[in-house]
Amino acid sequence: MRVIRAASAALLGAVAVVTVAPLATADDGDHDITSFGFSVTPATIAPGGTVTLTSDGCEVPSVTVTSTVFETVTLNEGRPGTATVDLDAKVGTEYEITFDCKGERGTTRLAIAQGDTGGNTGHDTGTHTGAHKGVKAGYGTAASGADADGLGATELVTGVLLIAGALGAAVVLTRRHADGRA
Repeated sequence: MRVIRAASAALLGAVAVVTVAPLATADDGDHDITSFGFSVTPATIAPGGTVTLTSDGCEVPSVTVTSTVFETVTLNEGRPGTATVDLDAKVGTEYEITFDCKGERGTTRLAIAQGDTGGNTGHDTGTHTGAHKGVKAGYGTAASGADADGLGATELVTGVLLIAGALGAAVVLTRRHADGRA
């Protein structure tokens, strides 16, 4: 009887986590999936270099682009704009670039490298076309951005799923032990 209660509790806990976790992390600052497209080209640049900023699919006449590595830029009527990266940008760091379309925000990263990287470096161009977005990975020790301050939705959900899996395994092993099949 105890095994059935433990299994029921584990199942209810997993359902609660899957239902509540997305609500709890809905506004964690990770807004990479958007209804509009945006890009930073090139995605890797030297301090003092110039990047091109573009957006498409935003229904308002202007999109605001912000970052800690350059001054705020306003893209008007869907036309691209440029920004000059601060000379004191730290080489080896990835800075977050935020595009704001009538309150909807999309983010991408701009990597800072030594030397001239204005041409095609073989790296991601930083182009994002709305909902087609992959897993966010590989930023590890980035010195800037909101991700450095706490857990994001991905980390939270992954941790919860690992705990739920461990509880499920414990229930199975307990059931086997109680049935004498240890």
